[in-house]
Amino acid sequence: MTEQTPEHPRLTKGERTRQRIIDAAFELFSRSGYRAVSLRDIAAHAGLTHAGVLHHFPSKEATLIDVLTRRDQVDAPLVLDPGLDSAELIENLVGIIERNSRIPGLVSLYAKLSAEATDPDHPANFYFTRRYEILRERLTSAFAILLADRPGVSPETAAVQLLALLDGLQVQWLLAPESVDMRASALDYLRLLGVAVEETDDT
Repeated sequence: MTEQTPEHPRLTKGERTRQRIIDAAFELFSRSGYRAVSLRDIAAHAGLTHAGVLHHFPSKEATLIDVLTRRDQVDAPLVLDPGLDSAELIENLVGIIERNSRIPGLVSLYAKLSAEATDPDHPANFYFTRRYEILRERLTSAFAILLADRPGVSPETAAVQLLALLDGLQVQWLLAPESVDMRASALDYLRLLGVAVEETDDT
């Protein structure tokens, strides 16, 4: 999910309606979680009828998948591009952390849904399971290079620990945003590993 942006003038009426539905679903899922929200709730929040939403999305699950994949369309090149070297991958990840500190709705959504999705029957279970698998693989490969010939934590452990740190930081930041600096804490952990991150403009 991205920050709220003006509707593109070239969108068709149907595309604009789909965008309204997804924006409404994003807001409600962020506020209440997936299970507490109904498709009728989404319709009402979007200013549409239940039948109007069903015309574009056959189920609440379909809106959830669209909400999740919209953000990934932006982040994927920053993490999954095969042309990235290990240092660039880590720098991009730090940039994403900085950007997320400006969009608490997204952080809240992922915190709620990732916890709910530990239930194997949750519609986002596969999404989050696969998402963590991919991130662990990418970070393990990066740390294998960045931590080469250095004693201490293994690349696999460093990848798991970094992801756990980021998830925990998000929860603490949501509870006390003025007291928790997610980016600074992530950089401190990387420095402890011996990984230097070049200071660049925000992602």
